[in-house]
Amino acid sequence: MPPSSILLLPGWNNSGPSHWLSRWEAVHGFQRVEQHDWLRPLRGDWISRLEDVLLTGSQEEPVVLVAHNLGCQLVAAWASHSKNTHRVKAALLVATSDPEREALRPVLRSWSPVAMQRLPFISVLVGSENDPYCSAERARQFATAWGADWVSAGVRGQLNADSQLGDWPEGHAHLQTLRAQVQTLTRTGTAFYAY
Repeated sequence: MPPSSILLLPGWNNSGPSHWLSRWEAVHGFQRVEQHDWLRPLRGDWISRLEDVLLTGSQEEPVVLVAHNLGCQLVAAWASHSKNTHRVKAALLVATSDPEREALRPVLRSWSPVAMQRLPFISVLVGSENDPYCSAERARQFATAWGADWVSAGVRGQLNADSQLGDWPEGHAHLQTLRAQVQTLTRTGTAFYAY
C-alpha cells in the first residue's frame, strides 16, 4: 500500500508541525487533505474537498483515512452522503470532536446534526478519557453508531501535540493493523459490508 493511499484529515485549525499527523506526513509521506478554510469549517465545503481528493487519486489503490478531531466528523458526514465510499477501505479515527457540545456549537453549527450512520468500511476510534472537546462517553456513542472499534488511550487530553505523543507509535500500530486488514481483504477479494 503506497503512502499516497493514506489520506490525513486534520481537524479544526489544522495540525501544527509537532502534531503526530504532521509528523506522519513528514516521515511516511502520507497525503494531507488541505481544506480551504481551517478556521471557519463548513461541513459541506469539507465534504466536497475530501470527495475531490478521493476522485482525483489513483482508482486502483484502496484508501485508508486517518482523521483527527473534526476530521472524524468529516469521515462520518462524507460517508453518509458520498456515492464513492467504495474508494475507502478503512479509517483510523482519533479524538473525535463533538460538534453538538454547547461550547462548540457557535463555531461548528453546520456540523449538526452529527452523522450517526454505520460506516461502510472497517474503522477504529481511539479516544482519550479526558478529551476537552468530546467526553469519553459521547465518543463511545459515536464508535457504536459508526460501527468502529473503540480503543481508550487513557488520560491523554486531546491526543494532539499538547499530549506530547511525538510520532505516536501506538497510533501508528493501529494504522498498521488496519492496513494489514485492508490488504487481506483485497487479496482475498472479501468485501466489507455494514449491517
